[in-house]
Amino acid sequence: MKIKIAFTLLILAFTPGSAMAYCQGSDHSQSAMNCGDGKVLDAATNACVPVAG
Repeated sequence: MKIKIAFTLLILAFTPGSAMAYCQGSDHSQSAMNCGDGKVLDAATNACVPVAG
C-alpha cells in the first residue's frame, strides 16, 4: 500500500511540470497585434505607423 501512495504522489508532483513543458512550443511566441484606424503594423519595427497617402 505504501508503494501505491508513493507512486501516486510522484505522479501528482510531476503532472504540472509536464503540462507546463507541453505549452512551451513556438506557436505561443507569435502574437497578433491590431493597430488603430489609420495605422498599419510595420514588420521591421513591430510598431504601428500611420498609413501613408
